[in-house]
Amino acid sequence: MKLTLSLICSFLVCSLFSQRDTIVLSEFGDKFLWGTACSAFQVEGSTKEGGRGPSVWDTFTATKGRIKDGSNADTSVDFYHRYAEDIALCRQLNFKVFRFSISWSRIFPKGIGAINTEGMEFYHRVIDECHKNGLEPWVTIYHWDLPQELEDQGGWANRQVIDWFGNYAEVLAREYGSKVKNWIVMNEPVAFVSLGYMIGYHAPGKKSPKKYLCAIHHVNIAMAEGGRRLRKIIPDAEIGTSLSCSIIHPFKDNSKHTTAVKRADLLLNRLFLEPNLGLGYDYQTFPFLTRIKKYMLPGDEAAIKFSFDFIGLQNYFRVVVKRTPFVPIVWFKQVSAKKRGVQMNEMGFEVYPKGIYEILKQFGEYKQIKRIIVTENGVCVKDRLIDGEVNDEERLDFFVKYLGYLKKAKDEGVPVEGYFVWSLTDNFEWSEGYQPRFGLIFVDFSTQQRTIKESGLWFQKQLSFYRKN
Repeated sequence: MKLTLSLICSFLVCSLFSQRDTIVLSEFGDKFLWGTACSAFQVEGSTKEGGRGPSVWDTFTATKGRIKDGSNADTSVDFYHRYAEDIALCRQLNFKVFRFSISWSRIFPKGIGAINTEGMEFYHRVIDECHKNGLEPWVTIYHWDLPQELEDQGGWANRQVIDWFGNYAEVLAREYGSKVKNWIVMNEPVAFVSLGYMIGYHAPGKKSPKKYLCAIHHVNIAMAEGGRRLRKIIPDAEIGTSLSCSIIHPFKDNSKHTTAVKRADLLLNRLFLEPNLGLGYDYQTFPFLTRIKKYMLPGDEAAIKFSFDFIGLQNYFRVVVKRTPFVPIVWFKQVSAKKRGVQMNEMGFEVYPKGIYEILKQFGEYKQIKRIIVTENGVCVKDRLIDGEVNDEERLDFFVKYLGYLKKAKDEGVPVEGYFVWSLTDNFEWSEGYQPRFGLIFVDFSTQQRTIKESGLWFQKQLSFYRKN
């Protein structure tokens, strides 16, 4: 019996290692970009240091019951002090790109007005450290951390936010444009708008259909305006924006659920893409959106358009929906991965590798999209540090399968030109706190000790060709 179990275990291990060999990253080509991604609020810590002002997420995390484990991001993984160490680790793993965001509150403590020179200098140091390590800095202008003083004035539901954001983007362009050529205007607007202003699960924690509709429109225009400000100041910049995207499938294959799929696809995948592409809002699929017209001014249809150099596609899971009369306005609900009995990550979302292929093919149908970069993809699993090692085979399996489907889409003509892992290190995972771990590098949050996981070592080996060329 022991021999049989040993043989089975050996077979499974050999199968896993042979499966790893089915994907060779050098086969994506010399020009394909490999990188990692992170965001300011999730990694920096030092929320009251260096002249930084409070953001909506500082306020949100300070409210009891908002964060599952009761934690906050006051320290997080201390990137503010350890940025050189983490950037060096990114280089050590042989990545080419280090994607990070700039904290609006660290540049403008009040959102507008006086510039915080300490904050400016911090990001100069981060950018310089990237160049020192041979990494391309990809800067995200906005990754959810709106200054609290602007939220007190209505936030994204206040039309003035278009000018506030445009000014912020312009200041960054003038300050860093000579050092940074790749820019991402916003990160996952569907998340911070719907979860922040409609559902209340994320900062600023509002539940208002009116604020939701206003925020949709203002964010779409602000995204285009940010692109225009960057283009004017840095004519040779590569400018994109990053959208969270999930392939949507019906719970059952009938017309009732197919209608639900169309609505979910609009709200989750198309709402912050098609207006910028010049296709407008799809009122027919979701008539509730016609209410946005009340907040539109003359010239908005032109102002909402911008020709991005690339679209950042961020994919983690598949969404399965069914029609229901019990969810007003949208009339559909998501059927959980647990209820369907499928493989899940630690946050309860389905692990569905083929989904990245399907959503890439869907986005590849837009003639207006020039290039696609997968600016986030990854998985949270139960990592354990044992004898100085983290054997995260489940994460490795995720990457091998997802990258296999990404390669398939690329080979079939989808203009996908890069892939950034979420994330370099474990970090603060918004309302979930610190339990979900996405990093290639394990962080002991009590000591800040970093340990490269098995998945990180796999990328290091696979990407060694970068350093040989």
